[in-house]
Amino acid sequence: MLTELKTGPKVVGVKQTKRALNDGKVLRVFLAGDADPRVTEPVEALSAEQGVDVVKVPSMKELGSACGIAVGSAVAALLR
Repeated sequence: MLTELKTGPKVVGVKQTKRALNDGKVLRVFLAGDADPRVTEPVEALSAEQGVDVVKVPSMKELGSACGIAVGSAVAALLR
């Protein structure tokens, strides 16, 4: 599933993911398991509200790498 993030349209970060969720553009949300729950829980709740699948990734480093960035990421989303 992480390979989708490498090739498909995506947004990285909480603000961009929330904005895309509110605009109805998100196909799937990815959350890092080692991220601060205060950061990921609001995104997870919004995803559930919108009926969007949530995928848990073991670490922020792994999620950041899948997104093609040099730093870790707590949240990313695959766009439609």
